[in-house]
Amino acid sequence: MARIRVGLAGCGFVSELHIYAFRRVYGVDVEVAAVAARGDHVVEFARRHQIPRCYRSFADLIADRELDVIDICTPPNRHAEMIVAAMQAGKHVICEKPFAGYFGREGDKQPIGKHVPKALMYERVLEEMDETRIAIERTGKLFMYAEDWIYAPAVTKTAEIIKATRDKILFMKGEESHSGSHAAHAAQWAMTGGGSLIRMGCHPLSAVLYLKQVEAKARGETIRVASVTGDVGNVTAGLKPEERTYIKANPVDVEDWGTLTATFSDGTKAAVFSGDMIMGGVRNLIETYTSGGSLFANITPNMHLMSYQTSEEKLASVYITEKVDRKTGWQYVCLEEEWTRGYLQEIQDFMECAATGRQPLSDLALAYETIKVNYAGYWAAEEGQRVVL
Repeated sequence: MARIRVGLAGCGFVSELHIYAFRRVYGVDVEVAAVAARGDHVVEFARRHQIPRCYRSFADLIADRELDVIDICTPPNRHAEMIVAAMQAGKHVICEKPFAGYFGREGDKQPIGKHVPKALMYERVLEEMDETRIAIERTGKLFMYAEDWIYAPAVTKTAEIIKATRDKILFMKGEESHSGSHAAHAAQWAMTGGGSLIRMGCHPLSAVLYLKQVEAKARGETIRVASVTGDVGNVTAGLKPEERTYIKANPVDVEDWGTLTATFSDGTKAAVFSGDMIMGGVRNLIETYTSGGSLFANITPNMHLMSYQTSEEKLASVYITEKVDRKTGWQYVCLEEEWTRGYLQEIQDFMECAATGRQPLSDLALAYETIKVNYAGYWAAEEGQRVVL
């Protein structure tokens, strides 16, 4: 059995999901052997998950000669430099979304989300992604893009049906929304590279781009994104303090509401929406309308288990679903969340790739295209016109 040793960069929410998935890999002997983070909480994280080695710097993590794979679960403003450094150190890399973004340069007026033109951001992001891509390809190591939606069972079954029918996808509609991030960095463009549209909307965007390529391959066609339109806003700006009891969005220079529409080279369309003020738990949805039918991928919420309860206190230790503000009343309970949302399948694929050298389903091309289209959406939204790619 192949043996793979993983080092985690970061120990936040996503790292917890990845740890759970690593320990359920089959057919490959996987150990999370090290973790690195700057804060003191990394020591407790390592103890709780029985991780043998704990580092306080990323440089020390990638210098660990026993590690085969580095799993980057840090805020996105450090992704590019970490990817290149780890791969140049001889490691395969898993990187959480988003792959890249514009986080500011010396001389930019602050805050950059309000002052740097999005057309300039688009140009600079493409330049930086091209540099990162060249650096990745020179290493000969695997880059694995941690886009769990590509592996979510509802999406993989959608892909299977598209492959079997070879029907034309006419329109797709995708959404990830919830009541807002608790993380302070989510409010700042310089930390996240954008607001709700990239922080959450990158998931459904990647999914629609992936499904369109599944269709293209099944039909023997070449299909690309031809143009993008977009609209963004800060719709919670006018809320009074007492109206923010449940809504966590409080942007500094990013959007809390965003939508983009992609027009493909075959004339078909996809619309992506993401909002930081949607109550009732996280919404992860993809609707696909084809020449022969319709497919609704309700990742969350779904109807695996519906619950009606009256006591919040009795449910204190019970997990219902991400971002839900209460557990009473009618609830859509998320069962096996790591499986339903694709984390288990994603990590299984990545570990098999690391063991065999094959390319992952979620790869560099998807990571690159997602950011390209996302930033075209920001450009289109700011200038109020269609951006042709």
